[in-house]
Amino acid sequence: MTARYESIPSHPVSDDVLVHRYRQGLPLRVTLEDPATDVMTDLRRVEAMTVSPETPMETALQKMIHAGVRLLIVVTPEDRVQGVVTARDILGEKPVQVVSGERITHGELQVQHVMTPRAELTVLDHFDVVVARVGDVVATLRESRRQHALVVEHDEDRHEVLRGLFSLTQIGRQLGVEISAEGPVQSFAEIEKLLTAS
Repeated sequence: MTARYESIPSHPVSDDVLVHRYRQGLPLRVTLEDPATDVMTDLRRVEAMTVSPETPMETALQKMIHAGVRLLIVVTPEDRVQGVVTARDILGEKPVQVVSGERITHGELQVQHVMTPRAELTVLDHFDVVVARVGDVVATLRESRRQHALVVEHDEDRHEVLRGLFSLTQIGRQLGVEISAEGPVQSFAEIEKLLTAS
């Protein structure tokens, strides 16, 4: 028996057709009182953007641009976290300092030259995040003077596993605040304006 297939009806594209943007189920708008998980990039739902320490710095920047992210997790081939590298690390003063200090060319710079190593990172426990609010995350980022925060949970063998991350830019977008590209101080100033206006 052969299957019978029929053509699916079609129609002209409307003038106001939009592209659906995948947002991993995060709400478009939040308040500071909403659950912190409403602004967390959950690595159980989206692919972690990773890079090796030996990756050329410019290649890492292109990966960020292509993926629309400002942070890559630096990992070994076995997926062990070595650190993180941000757009600020690549576009800021770090490359100039490394080129000057190590006497290498800009083209020789690798992620490992500019990344924040694991030993300098702190993480939040997912157990604490699930009972926190968006405002608590903002306060945590402000206190640490960082644009990002990593979230871990424990697997069945009690090993830490990177579960998610917070991005000040993403939080600002969901709060309806334009986050400054100039860094955490200006970004928090924009969020403070929102707080005093409400």
